Amino acid sequence: MKLLYIAHRAPAEICLNLDPFTPEWNAAAEAPLRHFHARSSDHRPRATARLLHDDKALYLQFRVEDRYVRSVHTSFMNPVYRDSCVEFFVQPVPDAGYFNFEINAGGTLLATYVTDHRRRPGGGLTEARPLTPEEATSVRIISTLPSVVDPEIPEPITWGIAARIPFSIFRARIAWVQPTPGIEWRGNFYKCADRTSHPHWASWNPIGEALNFHCPEHFGRLRFE
Repeated sequence: MKLLYIAHRAPAEICLNLDPFTPEWNAAAEAPLRHFHARSSDHRPRATARLLHDDKALYLQFRVEDRYVRSVHTSFMNPVYRDSCVEFFVQPVPDAGYFNFEINAGGTLLATYVTDHRRRPGGGLTEARPLTPEEATSVRIISTLPSVVDPEIPEPITWGIAARIPFSIFRARIAWVQPTPGIEWRGNFYKCADRTSHPHWASWNPIGEALNFHCPEHFGRLRFE
């Protein structure tokens, strides 16, 4: 299955915000993360992602209706996927590498450019290079929650993440083609919480039987309009 997401153009460079009801975000298409891997616990949060673009950047927004929220990692390239976490994987050019942007509920980023997603013995990807510290700083992130959420919040809570990802990160690594109407990229949106009391793994486009988000063969279609 290859789902299609329509990424609308922002009317102007938007002010990064977490309100899904502002005019720009209200016009953005919604990508529901409804496909849960079989190994997930019985906690199935409702999560949605939205994507906008302009000439300089992608704008990403996640909204999660959650429970059992925990977030303890606070430094770039920490294993944020162990926390309550949302993720965006994107492949702008076919047959090239892809980028993974993983952000925990506190707003901490893990981001790499992956050119070989095969797993090494003992774990880890064969070829994945982190963004430079300067590039990581250029990814603007805001969260509705504080940087650390510990102890875990068991009660129902709605939280969100918004991010601005500059195109300069992509241009530094791939043969760049500016997104124009009709251009398609490939990618997926995810929600996970590997080391909380109720672990789960959800995606927009289904990932198949293996519990592995690093599977570009299961990326959906992202069409720019």
